[in-house]
Amino acid sequence: MWRPGLLMSALKTSYKRNYLMWVKSDASGCSMLAPLQTGAARFSSYLLSRARKVLGSHLFSPCGVPEFCSISTRKLAAHGFGASMAAMVSFPPQRYHYFLVLDFEATCDKPQIQPQEIIEFPILKLNGRTMEIESTFHMYVQPVIHPQLTPFCTELTGIIQAMVDGQPSLQQVLERVDEWMAKEGLLDPNVKSIFVTCGDWDLKIMLPGQCQYLGLPVADYFKQWINLKKAYSFAMGCWPKNGLLDMNKGLSLQHIGRPHSGIDDCKNIANIMKTLAYRGFIFKQTSKPF
Repeated sequence: MWRPGLLMSALKTSYKRNYLMWVKSDASGCSMLAPLQTGAARFSSYLLSRARKVLGSHLFSPCGVPEFCSISTRKLAAHGFGASMAAMVSFPPQRYHYFLVLDFEATCDKPQIQPQEIIEFPILKLNGRTMEIESTFHMYVQPVIHPQLTPFCTELTGIIQAMVDGQPSLQQVLERVDEWMAKEGLLDPNVKSIFVTCGDWDLKIMLPGQCQYLGLPVADYFKQWINLKKAYSFAMGCWPKNGLLDMNKGLSLQHIGRPHSGIDDCKNIANIMKTLAYRGFIFKQTSKPF
């Protein structure tokens, strides 16, 4: 009897043990290193025959091409394999169950005001197996040191005064973040998760700096993260000087929303991560221990 579970198990083992590095050039001049699954020889002839009937000649083609992944997903779903199987075929497993994509917006002006205060606090919960968004935390924060937003800040971020007036303080928002983390199962010691930011500023400077100023503790889960700029440079071989704009351009992705909107920036980060994961990149912590 044909059992899809046998192919799932074989593919999973093959992804873990059998990789071949290949180089894919793109328009930006960077190069992309991605694992190419080469474990066909380890399948039984029967499994291989059934797999080819489902996915055709593309089964052992380079993964990481969105069109291929989409076609594979539909074909596997039609044969009862489901989303988890499609994810295995699309890209190798990540080291984390969840990625928590975060991008603060803060009070600002020219010249810069001090201290800066967080005014937008978004987090996207990204499934490490499917690289899809599963949950969203998004709150605006009332600044207390400089309660009036400057015209420069509003023009840059799109956040107007009415969006922060009467909103919770940073302390209250941090409490709600912790409640959300607990509700989403992210505080379970058996669940591996890590924050992802576009740069080190959010969790190395902004949050600990404001917490120190206000006398607030910083939760341990904020003390390790992945800097997407570093991850992108490892994967593509060049540094994204203009942040998300350069990364989207380098991966031929359309920019989502407006730049410097915290929630839109999070969506762009998630999209870039998904694209790199489909190309075979494995994300690792880039921050140093506190």
